[in-house]
Amino acid sequence: MTFRYTRLANGLEIIGEYMPHSRSVAVGFFVKTGARDERPEEAGVSHFLEHMVFKGTERRTALDVNRDFDAIGAHYNACTGEETTLFWATVLPEYLFSALDILADILQPSLRQEDFDTEKQVILEEIRMYEDQPMWSAYDEAVALFFRDHPLGHRILGTVESITALTREQMRDYYQRRYVAGNIVVALAGRFDWEATVDWLQDHCGNWPKGATPRQLVPLEPRPATKIVPRSQVNQEHVFLLTPAPPAESNDRYAAEVLATIVGDDVGSRLYWALIDTGRADSADMSYHEYQGAGAFFTYLCSEPDDAGANVAITLETFRQVAQESVTEEEVAQAQSKLASRWVRGNERPQGRMRSLGYSWVYLHEYRSVDEELARLRAVTPQQIRAFLEQYNLLEPTVVALGPLTELASSALAS
Repeated sequence: MTFRYTRLANGLEIIGEYMPHSRSVAVGFFVKTGARDERPEEAGVSHFLEHMVFKGTERRTALDVNRDFDAIGAHYNACTGEETTLFWATVLPEYLFSALDILADILQPSLRQEDFDTEKQVILEEIRMYEDQPMWSAYDEAVALFFRDHPLGHRILGTVESITALTREQMRDYYQRRYVAGNIVVALAGRFDWEATVDWLQDHCGNWPKGATPRQLVPLEPRPATKIVPRSQVNQEHVFLLTPAPPAESNDRYAAEVLATIVGDDVGSRLYWALIDTGRADSADMSYHEYQGAGAFFTYLCSEPDDAGANVAITLETFRQVAQESVTEEEVAQAQSKLASRWVRGNERPQGRMRSLGYSWVYLHEYRSVDEELARLRAVTPQQIRAFLEQYNLLEPTVVALGPLTELASSALAS
């Protein structure tokens, strides 16, 4: 594997890893903006703008965008998160410049009023669709309660109220603030000609507006709380428990991944044996979410309402055992094997490797090979997990329960 990097005069960064045995190439434009960067009056604009980017440019209609991607057999899409909006495509090497031409073009969208009005209705329907899904409603409630007034508590989709009130002028202002060259990273992985690709990007993107929009990091100060959201029409109880975790830039994130796998992997974890194998819950998992300057463990439980309180109690007891007794060498080794397998399988294809390269650069401004990442993962020990658990307390979670219940058994939340 060969890694390359350059930065154009306008601030656009380009990174690439050449994969000699690959027969395809993936490219992504990582815009360092997301829900946490939005002002209150423009909540949801990042995701809305992601949709608008595909609605056409001065050179292409929305139909042209899709037809041109299809003509080169591209696998393409976009996604918006709390901190990054990614536009990507995977193609055969001979179509790389065609894919770049489409991506670079749509990142200069027309933002026509007619398209804006039409897509607004699509976004509102998407919000309502998620509101009809109890798990996602519980997730949004939990994030809002855990992060409170921190920017990471912003909803990616926004709300019906914020999207309804949003204007095209507000979107254009946001676009002009955030979609500047110094706030974008282009990442490539697979089979491609580095020099020719850089030359192409210089010719076609070198005139993009300069500038950077550094993110102001607000300290996260979690205050444990419990919220019950009664929904009589929902049959099961959906419960989230959120606790602090290491930020993306911390080396403890490897230990956090291992711990989450030990405690709440979908198969063979402590919560699996305690709640899934016993038939007490339909879902019981723990995941580690890393952000710039903050992190969180998300634990999700779904079960019959009558079992919900006891399941929360079992989960908290599992947390206590981990915090007080730590984890075993065998558990760490098993989790490392699971994670290593997933990491390798995800990164042996250009699309997965492009994502890893891009996100690593966005968060750390650093290149790490697959071997380097595996070495850091393999270096995690039970002692390291115990040490970081002294800083990140699992025993005082923020809890949100959504479903038919009006309260959880008091014993479930006893410390």
